[in-house]
Amino acid sequence: MTRGLEIDCNELVEIVTGYLEGTLDADTHRRFTEHLELCDGCDAYVEQLRDTVRLAGTLQQDELRPDMRDKLLAAFRRWKAATAPP
Repeated sequence: MTRGLEIDCNELVEIVTGYLEGTLDADTHRRFTEHLELCDGCDAYVEQLRDTVRLAGTLQQDELRPDMRDKLLAAFRRWKAATAPP
């Protein structure tokens, strides 16, 4: 990202993990939070991700139905294959 420029919605989606994990540099973090203050859609998106992470962290393996476990594992495998370097 170019220093000093605003972050658009697409860039926000690309770096949201860094924001949630607290790994963005100070300038990018500032621009990210400025975007959230102005964009209700992205603010809602980040809140949904926070809720998803929080809820997923409370699941125990034995609480999942076997068919749901299989679906989640398949989704993660597809995601991993799609994001793997060539």
